[in-house]
Amino acid sequence: MRRGTAWAVLLASAVLEAVWATALGQSEGFSQPVPTVVFAIAAVLSFIGLERAVQSIPLATGYAVWTGVGGALTVIWALATGAQPWNPLMLLFLAGILIAVAGLALTERPEPAEPTASAPTDPPTGAART
Repeated sequence: MRRGTAWAVLLASAVLEAVWATALGQSEGFSQPVPTVVFAIAAVLSFIGLERAVQSIPLATGYAVWTGVGGALTVIWALATGAQPWNPLMLLFLAGILIAVAGLALTERPEPAEPTASAPTDPPTGAART
């Protein structure tokens, strides 16, 4: 998967994390069928997307972005729908999470390519020569 595609998949998976987290709260202990089904589908798709994305993005960065964006979107949705009251400090800290996640994404460097099996290698240092 190309890196740009991996980042798009990761962000879509983070959105799905917010969906499943919200549906989990609305499922009332899995007693409400529609939110329970939404939770299950969104959770599976979110984890599949995370798994695919971290094949191209380092795991630590990918996981931090996934949880940070997903968590922030969950709170933003709760604020927008009135499920949670807001205050100025909350908005400041949400902005901090999103700025930190963007910083992680911007400073992420590709991992160096591993040498191919057909590449010649030097003998180990100190190896006896005949």
